[in-house]
Amino acid sequence: MKSFGRWLLWLMLAGVALELFFVLRIALMLVIDPHSTAFMRSEAWRVATESATTADKTWRWSAQWVDYEAISPHLKRAVMASEDAGFVEHGGVDWEAIETAWARNEQRQAQFEKRQDQIEKRLGNKPEAAEAAIRKIRPAKIVGGSTITQQLAKNLLLSGERNLLRKGQELMLTLTLEALLSKRRILEIYLNSVEWGEGVFGAEAAAQRYFRKSAAQLGPAEAARLAVMLPSPKFFETRQGSAYLSRRTATIVARMGDVSPP
Repeated sequence: MKSFGRWLLWLMLAGVALELFFVLRIALMLVIDPHSTAFMRSEAWRVATESATTADKTWRWSAQWVDYEAISPHLKRAVMASEDAGFVEHGGVDWEAIETAWARNEQRQAQFEKRQDQIEKRLGNKPEAAEAAIRKIRPAKIVGGSTITQQLAKNLLLSGERNLLRKGQELMLTLTLEALLSKRRILEIYLNSVEWGEGVFGAEAAAQRYFRKSAAQLGPAEAARLAVMLPSPKFFETRQGSAYLSRRTATIVARMGDVSPP
């Protein structure tokens, strides 16, 4: 029993030490630009190992830090309009957006299950055909309600695991970011570290990769196009002619005037 209590104490102390480490790292970001994140480093390792074990030996990596003033105001507006319109008002977590996302996910899952039931009833006497038809149905797409601060917390210091402990840690880091850093600094770090394609990180790298210009020179449509890519950057990187990308870009351009960057 004493041994169990000792281990529990050490576990608690380790947890406290980890939290203090995270707080210190975030506090340093007040004066030091974080030129890499946990997600960037894990992606760098993946790209490097894949290049080393395949016929394609090309090292595809691009990331360059630029100050807040060197990022087009259009991109700041576009990212907020697309990802988190209430960024400057909320305290890091948009509970209303999370509730809305939860309701949408439940609705989409119900529609998915309804289609499965319809197929099973229609092809009840042909189980193999029913199973094949069900496999062709697109699973319900899960939509999230994460804010820009939550996305930064996730990419900045955490692994890619998804569990309750991980989500709890993300919440703590989100609140710490909001407590220690200004909205302007949070957005600056986010725009310099977010992924925009295979080995493409940050606004400057994205602007050079897709438009052959600096992040400061991005126009409204270019900025909106980059913002639309954010939920699935690797997917849209190879589908620049996508009709959805064009339609969604126009929608974001129309919404950009409704938000004001910090």
